[in-house]
This record gives sequence, structure tokens and C-alpha cells, in this order.
Amino acid sequence: MKKSFLYFFLFVLIGLTLSTSSCKKPLSFSNENLSFSQDTIFFDTVFTTIGSVTKKFKLYNTSNKTVNIEQIELIGGSSSSFRINVDGVPGTFFDSQELKGNDSLFIFVEVTLDPNNLTNPMVIEDQVRFRTNGKDQFVTLVAWGQDAYFHYSYISANIFDINSGTWPNDKPHVIYGAAFIDSAETLNIQAGTQVFLHKNAALYVYKGTLNINGTLGNEVTFQGDRLEAFYDDVSGQYFGIFFDQAFPSTINYAIIKNGTSGIQVNGQDPSATGYTLTVTNTIVNNCSSYGIFLYNGDPNHFAGSIKAENCILSKNGVHSFIVLGGGAFNFNHCTLLGYGTGENVSAAVGISNFYGGTGVLRGISEGTITNSLMYGNLEYELAIDTVPDIAVTLNFDFQFNLIKSATQFTSPIFDPTNNIWDADPLLMNIEENDFHFFSTSPLNNSGGSIFPVTSGADIEGVFRTGPDIGAYEFL
Repeated sequence: MKKSFLYFFLFVLIGLTLSTSSCKKPLSFSNENLSFSQDTIFFDTVFTTIGSVTKKFKLYNTSNKTVNIEQIELIGGSSSSFRINVDGVPGTFFDSQELKGNDSLFIFVEVTLDPNNLTNPMVIEDQVRFRTNGKDQFVTLVAWGQDAYFHYSYISANIFDINSGTWPNDKPHVIYGAAFIDSAETLNIQAGTQVFLHKNAALYVYKGTLNINGTLGNEVTFQGDRLEAFYDDVSGQYFGIFFDQAFPSTINYAIIKNGTSGIQVNGQDPSATGYTLTVTNTIVNNCSSYGIFLYNGDPNHFAGSIKAENCILSKNGVHSFIVLGGGAFNFNHCTLLGYGTGENVSAAVGISNFYGGTGVLRGISEGTITNSLMYGNLEYELAIDTVPDIAVTLNFDFQFNLIKSATQFTSPIFDPTNNIWDADPLLMNIEENDFHFFSTSPLNNSGGSIFPVTSGADIEGVFRTGPDIGAYEFL
């Protein structure tokens, strides 16, 4: 009885299995081909050995049926400068990829270029081939490449890139980690040199001298090494230019943008005389913290100093110009603007003679700002926080400035007759970083000729006749 029941059960089970399998229909694939979000993927200038951003494109199955992608192939294979990733899997060749009806799939692409030792840009191309229903479709990959001089330091491994003499300007310079100007060395950077700094990189002057020798129309530029359009206005891409107990250095006609602190001066070599740094005809824009930072908060350092003429410091995340721990500074015919977008945005100019972190209290032997604009979105774009002490001297002089301030300061450090308070400077286009001004601006002819700039001209080479307040002279 049990045996016959077992046979019956097996017979029924086999019958059901056969019946089910005989009813299962084979998968019917679509005869249609793929659609793509783009037929060409472009990468803007990529430096050799530096990887690009990851770009992506989509392929679509627009039919209602599943499509069988017979092959996906990076034509250049393993020797290609490009890399692809299909649905999370890297490789150069993929077969039998099924894509359901009305579904899509991401393809991710990156590129890294090998040095070619050429000074001219190069164009690298490859293609991704998609075979569906026996038909090949292609997406083209294009990258503009540029060889460069590379400066690499890895401090924990005791690797230091030490620089002196003159950098050639026939190719860009790219800095990884840091490029150092060491004790008693001098580095000259020629007009037209382009300097690109990798994430967290710095040009670091330690007890040496740096001379940046740009000219009008042939400025020296400093920016991050990611050149895709997305990074055009991203701040904090690199640390900046640091002067650590440096000998007198100069920066003329430079454009420094998108760093953390564009320029930072930390003390001065005690045997040096004159200003630690003289900055002229220079733009520092869109740094995540500070445009120019004069830091004298280390009690073991001799105080550093800065002289600036015809400079534009704008849209920096905290202060465009900050003094911490005293020292000396002289700014003449400068445009010092707020308009920063960081969470900690503060007055365009911040000045303090102490630093609580180290307990430093110093004097300000020279604290001069003349013929300059201090303006922005805040009620107060000049903040002075000093601690008086019988042992220190505070020697301020503010004349012929336009200062954004909700109240007029009555301190004797401000000349009561020639500073302009809280008047709209009528700048042409703040959004587009055009800080020229209209003829009706209060900046026009309001400067003091008793404080001339060394060159006698403004940042654009226009001879100063008014003179006007700020880095520009109205034509």
C-alpha cells in the first residue's frame, strides 16, 4: 500500500515538472538597439599622471522587451588611457549584459594620461563599443592633455622637493604635497608661469626668498590642478603660498584663486630687514579661509610684515585680510572686499595684536591702510580687536578709505575728514568679479595723493591722476 502510494506520488511529481517546463516560454529579446545620453564624452585639460574626475553617461533600452547587449568593449583595451566601469564593475570587455525593457544603465569613465615631454597640449581619444543584435554602436571619449613640471614632497617619507634659481615657464608647474624654498635659497617665478596645486598642496618658503615676477597681461597664476569647469569656483582646493620666517620676498602681478589661505606670512627671519613680503598688482580671490593672512602668534618667531599696493582681495571665506598676533602692515590703493560665502564669513579686514592660543601679545609697529576700499555684505567690513598694554605699541593710520560700517568709528586712528563711511562704492558687477566702478562712485577722485603707489599707476597700468580709492583708477 505504501509502495503503491510512493509510485503514485513520484508519477504525479514528474508529470507536474514536465507540464511546468513545457509551458515555460523562451525569453524573447528586443530587436531594437540602444540609445545614449551622449555620443561623445569630453574631458577638459588633464595633467599627465593626474587622474580626471569621473564622468558618466547612460545607455537606454527604449523598447518594452529586454535587450541583450552582446558586447561592451573599451576599444583601446588595457593600454587605453581611459578606464570604464559598467554597472559597478571595472574592466575593458563585458559580454551578455541584459537590460530590461524601458531601463537604463550607467557607464562611468575616467582618464589618466602618461607624460609625453611636450610643451603643447595633446588630444587623447578612445571609444566604447556596444554590440546589440549584431550592430555596433559607439560612444567616443576625448581628453585634452598637458605635460607639466611636477614638484612632489612626501614629508613622512623624508622626500622634499627643494627649489631655487628660476622656474621655466614653457610648461605648467604642478605641486603635490609641497614645493619648498629652503633656508637661504631664492626661487624666481617668471611672468606667465602657471602653477597648479594638488589637494592640500602648498608652495612653502622656509627662511628663504620667493620672487614672483608677473607682468600686466602676463600674470603668474596659482590655482587647483582640477581644470574641469565644475572646479572653476570651488574654494579650498589647495593650501596656498606660505612664508615661514622668510627673507624679504615679492609678488607682482599674480592671480591666486580657490585656495585655503591664498598667502600666509608666519614671522620673518630675525636677520632680515624691510617688509617680509611686498605684494603688488595681485588678485587673491575665492579662498576658503583667508586671502592674505599675517600671522605672528608664535612667540618664538620674529614678527613678520606685509606691504601691499594695487591689490584686490575678494570673496574669501572668512577674512580677505587678517592680522593675528600683531606685526606690521601697509596697504595702499587696495580693494579689500567681503562677499564671502563660507559659514564663518567675517569682516573683509580683521586686525588683532594678540593670539590667545599661544598667549602672544605684540605691538603693531605699523598699521596703515590708505586709499583703500573695505566693503561687502556685512554691516561692518572692518574689525579691530586689540589689547592695549604698556609694553606694546599700536601705531594705526587709516586715511582716504571708503569703509563699510553701520556706525562711524570715532577713534583718532581714523582721520575724521578724509575717510568715507558706509557709502555704496557702485561697483560694476560683483557677481562677475568686476570691481571697477561707475563714474558717479564716491571712490572717484577721493584718494589722497600724499600716499602714491610706487609705480604711479593702478593695477591695469592706468596712470593715477585723481587719485581714486582702490586698486582701479577710473578712466
